[in-house]
Amino acid sequence: MAGTGSRLRGSVNTIAKPLIPIAGRPLISYAIDSFDKAGVRTLHAVVGPNGDELAAAVAPLLPAHMQFRAISNPNWQKQNGISLLTAAGKVSAPFFLAMGDHLFESSILDRLITHADLSRLNLAIDKKIGAIFDLDDAMKVRTDGNRIAAIGKKLENYNAIDTGIFLCPAIMFDYLRHARKSDDCSLADGVRLMAEDGKALAIDIGDAWWQDVDTPEMLARAKQEAKRL
Repeated sequence: MAGTGSRLRGSVNTIAKPLIPIAGRPLISYAIDSFDKAGVRTLHAVVGPNGDELAAAVAPLLPAHMQFRAISNPNWQKQNGISLLTAAGKVSAPFFLAMGDHLFESSILDRLITHADLSRLNLAIDKKIGAIFDLDDAMKVRTDGNRIAAIGKKLENYNAIDTGIFLCPAIMFDYLRHARKSDDCSLADGVRLMAEDGKALAIDIGDAWWQDVDTPEMLARAKQEAKRL
């Protein structure tokens, strides 16, 4: 949750993106519910420039049995790989990783738990490409069986979409460190290196639904579909 939500600024410029209301509830509360159903008992949130304010708003949304720990990212202007690296040494592996601006059905976490290889990176992928809203903006994935062969937004040959939901091993941090160039890297950079070593698996979400909320148009779509959750 370290980003500023700049592409949503035009319509919700006074609200941090994870707190944007969807069907009367903060966006992040739906992810919290899903993690609770999956048995998660500690939620770590990487936060940026408005971290204290955001953490204070998110903490009360958690059930009483779930702990909340905010992790400040002083380099929040950099890519999301750097955000994840701030959690190194603070989380226990294996750990779920999700974007703070995604809605998703809890069954996706169940599929990750059921089919994961805990020695590798496990990415939930969506093969329902025709159902993806704003495909141009989506992170594309090419799979070879259950292995990730390639990943990138500009990938031309792909057969799945990255949902932004992972089950990660501790070695993820090593690969992100190796991926850094000019002290910056994206998650996709780390996934790409792990895929080259055969350490990145793709787990299809089947009929499950998810939605990125990154633009006003995506927000409108999310509000229409939130009844799924």
